[in-house]
Amino acid sequence: MKEKILISACLLGFDCKYNGGNNRMEDAAIAALRKRFELIPVCPECCGGLPTPRTPSERLGDRVVSKTGADVTEQFEKGALATLSLAQSFSVKAAVLKSNSPSCGSGTIYDGSFTGTLVPGDGVTAELLKKHGVRVTDENALL
Repeated sequence: MKEKILISACLLGFDCKYNGGNNRMEDAAIAALRKRFELIPVCPECCGGLPTPRTPSERLGDRVVSKTGADVTEQFEKGALATLSLAQSFSVKAAVLKSNSPSCGSGTIYDGSFTGTLVPGDGVTAELLKKHGVRVTDENALL
């Protein structure tokens, strides 16, 4: 039986990215993951009730704000909790999440200025998963 892992749905080609598109990884990378793991796709932002497409958001300290200035922290936290619940339901120990995202970023995220500036930090979901013992990586540093 294969180990189950969470994976950002956008990395598998689901059109759930803020602009309505996706961040699909190369077919060979997806195939390699599928050989080793049972993949459980998730989009924390959609789970939190945000629409697709949606205004881009970035993490600003403990808050998440959209480019228009709206505070969307509550939706990001709701999505993170739903993702954690999914992980716990399937006894997931690892996740491959979208790099730099305000929800999924692991190690670096955009700084909240909407200038493309990256800073050390984790997205809301990545941070919560890590606090609960889930190993988080991104598509650039696969398991």
